Amino acid sequence: MFLSRRQLLAAAFASAALPQNAFAKTAKIITWDDLIPPGVPYSEIIAEGEIDEVNDRWKPVFDENANKLNPRLDGAYIKMPGFIVPLDQSTKGITTFILVPYAGACIHTPPPPPNQLVFVTTKTPWMSDDLWEPVWVTGLLRHQAQSTEVADTGYALVSDQIEIYEW
Repeated sequence: MFLSRRQLLAAAFASAALPQNAFAKTAKIITWDDLIPPGVPYSEIIAEGEIDEVNDRWKPVFDENANKLNPRLDGAYIKMPGFIVPLDQSTKGITTFILVPYAGACIHTPPPPPNQLVFVTTKTPWMSDDLWEPVWVTGLLRHQAQSTEVADTGYALVSDQIEIYEW
């Protein structure tokens, strides 16, 4: 069976009108344990830490496991739960934050190790009245160690979507 030029053009225009979500990748749901490479134990604090007087924060000293990242997740499109510690916030919302595994991490307690913290930038600012509320964050995850005024992070994620975590 052969299609005419008119039928081919009609099919091309029809497929262009389909929602782009129909072709979107499905995110792999991960947990905080997945950020640690298989066989590597959770990092331990091995000293009292040191005071960062410039940023007025306490920096714990972790063992060698703190910076070990899961190689399978570098470049993965993921969805994971966590809590937001805002870094850049305006009247339009939060555009940069650290995703942490539990409420109060980095604010009321010493930060978790870098391989348990994700530096997130958003494509759309996140508006929320309650930053103690857990969220799902979806996006492309990369290995990217960096130091912020709050903590050192091991991963970076560009977020496509943020939504309230529902049990």
